[in-house]
Amino acid sequence: MESEETEGRTLVQVISEKYSPENFPYCRGPGVGVVIRSSPQGSPVKDRLNLPSILVLDGCGITEAGDEEEVATFCAHVVELDLSHNQLKDWGEISKILCNIPNLDFLNLSMNPLRGSSLEPGAAEAFSGLRRLVLNNTHVTWDMVHALTREIPELEELFLCLNEYESVSVSSTMCPSLRLLHITDNQLQDWAEVRKLGLMYPGLVSLILANNSLSCIHEPEDSLQRLFPNLCSINLHNSDEPKSNVFGMTWVLCYLGLSRWEDIEKLNFFPKLQEVRLMGIPLLQPYNDQERRCLMVAQLPHVTVLNGSVVTDGEREDAERFFIRYHLDCPEDELPQRYHTLVARYGRLAPLAEVDLRPLCHVQVEVRFGDQTEPLELRLDQTVADLKKQLRAMVQLPPNKIRVYYIDRQLGYALEPQEMKYGARALHSYSIRDGDEILVVPKTQ
Repeated sequence: MESEETEGRTLVQVISEKYSPENFPYCRGPGVGVVIRSSPQGSPVKDRLNLPSILVLDGCGITEAGDEEEVATFCAHVVELDLSHNQLKDWGEISKILCNIPNLDFLNLSMNPLRGSSLEPGAAEAFSGLRRLVLNNTHVTWDMVHALTREIPELEELFLCLNEYESVSVSSTMCPSLRLLHITDNQLQDWAEVRKLGLMYPGLVSLILANNSLSCIHEPEDSLQRLFPNLCSINLHNSDEPKSNVFGMTWVLCYLGLSRWEDIEKLNFFPKLQEVRLMGIPLLQPYNDQERRCLMVAQLPHVTVLNGSVVTDGEREDAERFFIRYHLDCPEDELPQRYHTLVARYGRLAPLAEVDLRPLCHVQVEVRFGDQTEPLELRLDQTVADLKKQLRAMVQLPPNKIRVYYIDRQLGYALEPQEMKYGARALHSYSIRDGDEILVVPKTQ
């Protein structure tokens, strides 16, 4: 066993073991897999082998393809192949595998040690049928990336995360079919590197740059429109901890360390932008949650989804009015252009009146007992029994010898006084207000 792990394993060996009749004995429904009834000459596979069309062979110690005839026999129907976390070091071996899987649509090579490896001329044609290719943490060079994309005419999704890229190498051949580029957790710092991506991949709908160190967007309006004419979704979320598991379908452009409102305004220059995520960037740190959302909604008038939540028409109007009021005390020469645009629509709005909606804790009332009237401050959290104890010194009668009535002064004497007869009832339940009256009468025998 130790010798086998040292020498590595072939794709054929792994398939034979994992999908043998003992380990994978049954077909699981029409179209899910195929049954190979007779194995090729010399095959380690027994008479029957059930193979699904989606093969997940991650972390199996694979270093090479194995017998190509057997790869073709086993995998002719396979459409998705996950070879992540293996020990493939040679693109030539990977090419042998793909040459024998004619229907392959998706290939995941994440976490294979491919640094420095390259393909022989013409070998990249084996990749031509792919639509999705994952090369996370392979340290694949840009030259290798370009060699592959030149041969994949319908490539739609490309994952290049965790490859320690500090710059982007430009290819002389564009890849117009690419819709999703996921290039998170690299070391790109200058916007000039990002613009190269726009030049090479003009059809991008989603550009994902999580956990890079870009600090600003140095690009005029007309240039941004030309660079990313189809970009629909951007996420500028700042993730404090890099994520190694980055394969997924979420449209995200993460961790731009933006600190200027001018950079946010430039997002409006992308002609088809509809969805934005803006959480954790330095610019938003001084604001509370409500301020962040309102200011962002007001700054991005064409965005329909912000941080995963739909922006309704009502929310947008409230946010734009908030934006005007937020800048009322701002010096004229520091007002953003968006402020003037919104003032032209809504006018110069007055500050909102501050209304204290907290429940009252104390009220000032008048206590009347016979011909005697005295002011009294009541705590509304106390009970009727507490009030009677408080009145004892004033009326010189014990609590069990008096009756207490509440009179609402706003209603005058249109209603009869309401007797406060239940000792455990809280005073706030009577809706007592400042200026109301408490009537005390002695009990009669």
